[in-house]
Amino acid sequence: MDGSLPNPARSVRVSGTSDAPPPAPPHTLERFFADVRGRAFRFAEIGLRHREDALDAVQDAMTRMLGYRERPPEEWTALFWTILRSRIVDIQRRRIFRLSWIGEAGDREGETLEWADDAPDPSRAQDSREAYTALVAALRTLPRRQREAFTLRILEELDVPTTARVMGCGEGSVKTHLSRARDALQKQLEDFR
Repeated sequence: MDGSLPNPARSVRVSGTSDAPPPAPPHTLERFFADVRGRAFRFAEIGLRHREDALDAVQDAMTRMLGYRERPPEEWTALFWTILRSRIVDIQRRRIFRLSWIGEAGDREGETLEWADDAPDPSRAQDSREAYTALVAALRTLPRRQREAFTLRILEELDVPTTARVMGCGEGSVKTHLSRARDALQKQLEDFR
């Protein structure tokens, strides 16, 4: 079962209507997922440094969002990013716990970043890839809260109140973390100015 239901608006034609185009479909959770999927994956991959873990985190966040499908679409963005952030933190904590029991684990620092959208794109230049790779590497050196503030505010373009809600802190903390992240990134990325 694919979970889709027939749309009564498509199957019923009201007599006496003009040939005007049908109204735009309402904003659906599926469309929201399609819009946010790539960005969410990149956010998770930066935080988790592992492609499969990032895919699991995004999939889990989307599954949990299904429980909020009756909420107004205006609330979906903050809810989704809060759920995804919590899932990333859970995975990071599980790794730390597992490492404390197992001892030394494989070094993931040496793994290369796999691009979320690896389809060929002629408009993307080599220097853009290098700049993005340098940004990801620099973001990974930041403390978690600074990385989250920068990613949510700058890359995802969430406003300060929404970012504060997602991160579970005050607006002043978001601004402080963002300022520190910008300073640290500016020092690390001098070559890409």
